[in-house]
Amino acid sequence: MRIFEKLESEVRGYIRSFPTIFTKAKGSILTDEQGVEYIDFFAGAGTLNYGHNNEHISKALIEYLQADGIVHGLDMATTAKKEFLQTFENLILKPRNLEYKIQFTGPTGTNAVETALKLARLVKGRSNVVAFTNGYHGLSQGSLAVTGNNEYRDESYISRTNATFMPFDGYFGDMNTLTYFRKFLEDGSSGVDLPAAVILETIQGEGGINVSSAAWLQELESICHEFDILLIVDDIQVGNGRSGEFFSFEFAGITPDMVTLSKSIGGGLPMALLLFKPQLDQWKPGEHTGTFRGNNLAFVASKVSLEHYWENDNMSKAVKYKEKILKETLEKIAQKYKENYEIKIRGRGLVYGFEIVNDTSMASDISALAFEERLIIETCGSEGQVVKFLPPLLIDEEILVEGLKRFEKAVDRLVQDRKEKLSGEF
Repeated sequence: MRIFEKLESEVRGYIRSFPTIFTKAKGSILTDEQGVEYIDFFAGAGTLNYGHNNEHISKALIEYLQADGIVHGLDMATTAKKEFLQTFENLILKPRNLEYKIQFTGPTGTNAVETALKLARLVKGRSNVVAFTNGYHGLSQGSLAVTGNNEYRDESYISRTNATFMPFDGYFGDMNTLTYFRKFLEDGSSGVDLPAAVILETIQGEGGINVSSAAWLQELESICHEFDILLIVDDIQVGNGRSGEFFSFEFAGITPDMVTLSKSIGGGLPMALLLFKPQLDQWKPGEHTGTFRGNNLAFVASKVSLEHYWENDNMSKAVKYKEKILKETLEKIAQKYKENYEIKIRGRGLVYGFEIVNDTSMASDISALAFEERLIIETCGSEGQVVKFLPPLLIDEEILVEGLKRFEKAVDRLVQDRKEKLSGEF
């Protein structure tokens, strides 16, 4: 690992949590240079919903490159883009009765968020945007302004203005936080300018796997309509099937004005999209650009993944089946230690959080011990206090079960270690 310590910036992060050199990967398994295999419950932070080196995607990419297909095309028309657009419309938009224009932004999630914020302000002629506590939307300047996580907001001294934060669903326990939001909108002296848009994740990933209810989302949409505010759903991490449905907001029956997509929409390759209602398409030609907004390899990968996994509801059914295994196992572990630890389990689909409420330091220790047990799993939350489950959606049931056994073993080891240390103090 010395070459990384010598040359790579101190900003490197995940390499510190998983200190080995990975050399290959397939499906839900990562292998390092020593031949040690690890089960992946991280999936590239949600980029690898279809697993590492998916055979359908790899085959299509190889064939495309061997045929000298266009790799870089800016926003010019290409066969790869045409086929992606046709497939996305036929398999994703039409079956859900969604009418959206599609904008290809720069290839990262924060690019899509920046574009959404810029367009919302342009359309409404207002600068303020409402975001929510514990939300995460990216680390470029505009995205950072609507990101609540303190760890990220402390990293620079830029001006983070034109954003107002409101409490997310459940932030005050049983209180309806939208009553609070509505009061600010109704009171002309509240100090909160009427926003151009509201932006949120329906399931907050980095914020600690905080899950909004259908009723809360429906009421939020109603408030946005009442006050002429655009509703932006950031589906970068929990979209693309992660919640069970393709879009994480489908279960609530709402139709956002804008949706940001990235991570797994590119089939493992960099790509980001902004979807928005046609009447919002008020850009002038070339008014918002990006050199790499035409990743044709990602178009190919995305088209193939959509064709193989979203022609019917089999993927959704599989995710919900595996969710049951994941949830029941985590609840069993929580039950085992309920006398000494308050453990909260929350999530939807194949994104779940395991939080030991009365000892916030345990999550990072569990992640480290899980790595020793050959399981890759990360943490999230305002204090890194939540263990975050984010396996590939295509993970085999046997591998999922084995990974959960390794997780339980890590928890058992840590609890035993804490017990021994405590007894040694007396």
